[in-house]
Amino acid sequence: MSHLIVHGGTPLSGRIIPSANKNAVLPILCATLLTKAPVRLRGVPEITDVKKIVEVFRKLGSKVELDFKTGILDVHHQDTRFDPATDRLPEEMRSSIMLVPGLMARFGAARIEDDVKGCTLGAREIDPHVEVFQRFGANVERLPDGLVLKVDRPLTANDHWTDYASVTTTENFVLCAALADGVSTLTNAASEPHVQEFCNFMSLLGAQIEGHGTSKLKITGVQELGGADYTFTEDFHEIVTFLALGAITGGNVQVKNGAPEMFPLLDRTFAKFGVQIVHEDGWSRCVTNGPLKVKEPFTRNILQKVEAAPWPYVPVDLLPIFVALGVKAEGSVMFWNKVYDGAMGWTSELAKFGAHAFLSDPHRMITFGGKPLSPAEVESPYIIRVAIALLMVAASIPGKSLIKNATPIRRAHPNFVEHIGELGARMEWVEGD
Repeated sequence: MSHLIVHGGTPLSGRIIPSANKNAVLPILCATLLTKAPVRLRGVPEITDVKKIVEVFRKLGSKVELDFKTGILDVHHQDTRFDPATDRLPEEMRSSIMLVPGLMARFGAARIEDDVKGCTLGAREIDPHVEVFQRFGANVERLPDGLVLKVDRPLTANDHWTDYASVTTTENFVLCAALADGVSTLTNAASEPHVQEFCNFMSLLGAQIEGHGTSKLKITGVQELGGADYTFTEDFHEIVTFLALGAITGGNVQVKNGAPEMFPLLDRTFAKFGVQIVHEDGWSRCVTNGPLKVKEPFTRNILQKVEAAPWPYVPVDLLPIFVALGVKAEGSVMFWNKVYDGAMGWTSELAKFGAHAFLSDPHRMITFGGKPLSPAEVESPYIIRVAIALLMVAASIPGKSLIKNATPIRRAHPNFVEHIGELGARMEWVEGD
């Protein structure tokens, strides 16, 4: 276990460059399985999920060279092999399910392990993914420890309308359709920035995709995909997180941001807590005038609210970051997670700081902010940005706090603690039980 000691109360200030988005890096890594040509990726972050996928590639015989100091990864799947009877995909990592299309297209078989869950956000079904694989021609066999998928012919194009705009389901559909025979269409596709980045990469390989950034995609299958030299863009999750750290500590943080056009709704969400976000010359910064204060709605007798759902809503992954601001800001806010049913049950940890947060139901939380807060020892659930939200609250409070089981931070953000140390934060990792 990795725990985090936070010495809070210092306003964070300075400039910082975010790393690449885990949710773009992982599907793009999986997509490289679709081509036998060499691929170079630049800006690859040193995170645990990347290391797991790279290890799978090496075990399957792919040629991989990775230097985290430069962030450059060279991968060549020319001599890759796969045997579903003996080869296993990474467990406890949701993104491993995106290795399935490449394995089916290349070897006619793939596996889905039972424990492909990722963060503990509640029920995270695999049925939508299995349905996509079946629609492209996969036969599914249930085993005691997972599923084996087999295809006895080239993947077949089809039209599909998903139950909801799932990011990973959308990416799996595109991965299957890229080499399928014919034209495939997906209605109710996810359109998050990382999905758009993934589609841009697929197009660079030679995939024929129409409808980037919309809820309907049209993919014309091609005979083969080529190589690419690709540089990842900045992670908008990290951009928001660093800006929020500046705001909650009363500092002045500037973050490199090459896509401010993605931020109008996020800027308005910050404004609900009295934080102004300014975008200038490729950088974004937070501006606060004194203590944070919740903006009162014009409609009487309702709470200010932050609703999170699939893009272009506020992303559910960022909801905990705004919860931390809600705990600190004077006033009340309702937070509504419209996707996951198990992502809001950490109010008891906030209470240890002295914060007043009430869980209305599995999807909604109300914060009554501006209460006196004090350092505390808290325990994070296995959810990346909840661990970061607890870190944010601790950083805003003078004194020493301990965040137990803060390991999820390392799944998404390389050297996160070291980077915010450059802004003046005093934090340190502690290993052990």
